[in-house]
Amino acid sequence: MAVFSSLTPVFVAVLCVIIGFLFKNSQRKESRSKQKSSDQTARPWVDEDLQDDTEISTKDNEEDNEDWMDTTEEENLPHVPYSPVQYSVSEMLDRSERFYSLMNLRRSVRFISPESVPKEVIDNVIRTAGTAPSGAHTEPWTFVVVSDTDVKHRIREIIEEEEEINYKQRMGDKWVQDLKRLRTNWVKEYLDVAPYLILVFKQAYGVLPGGKKKTHYYNEISVSISCGILLAALQNAGLVTVTTTPLNCGPQLRSLLQRPANEKLLMLLPVGFPASDAKVPDLKRKDLNDIMVLV
Repeated sequence: MAVFSSLTPVFVAVLCVIIGFLFKNSQRKESRSKQKSSDQTARPWVDEDLQDDTEISTKDNEEDNEDWMDTTEEENLPHVPYSPVQYSVSEMLDRSERFYSLMNLRRSVRFISPESVPKEVIDNVIRTAGTAPSGAHTEPWTFVVVSDTDVKHRIREIIEEEEEINYKQRMGDKWVQDLKRLRTNWVKEYLDVAPYLILVFKQAYGVLPGGKKKTHYYNEISVSISCGILLAALQNAGLVTVTTTPLNCGPQLRSLLQRPANEKLLMLLPVGFPASDAKVPDLKRKDLNDIMVLV
């Protein structure tokens, strides 16, 4: 009896360990079961770009699904024959070489002349940017062209105020150090001087006349492609610019320009002729072998 009495604490301790183990194991199984159930009912994974204020709407997962357009409304899109101009091999080579030579002269220019630029030229380069491909042909871009002196100056004030904070606090020492060789800082005189400022907004989703929302697939990639075409169009017209992405300025500039909530600022381009004393860093481009891989 004494032996049994001395073993009782040990027995109780072992029993507690076993009960604890069984309880934890039960909790793990329950957790896995819940996770599996959640995975089965969760929405399928989508590209992160679609999660920028909008995702593909479905009746099962969108509480406000009635606000989104039913894509079946556009299923009967007619198709037409396509017959582009075809060139001989020699013409193709000549045209590709000449276009490369033209684009190889493109530089980011921060010294812009106040000389006026025909508005028709700006219209044409914007039209050209609008020929870019876009996800499901949603054309998710808005190009705001500013020529008003007061508005340009207010844009400069907003950007310089935020850029000074960016350079001194947000960007980090390495980023600021890497920019020193380009001699850039938060002072943006060209925003006052350039005859035009083109602010490129991406539309996170579309808003139809009736108030319905329309999903804009790959909106940021689509607008980025249009910006590349815009740069080529400006170069082709003999104009210069510098691509700027004003950090933390989007909401203020959107408010100033009275743009809707579905639009987000992606890029700002001051546009004009180069100043007579314009200078650019003596940069070199990578060799073809460094940027192309043949497989």
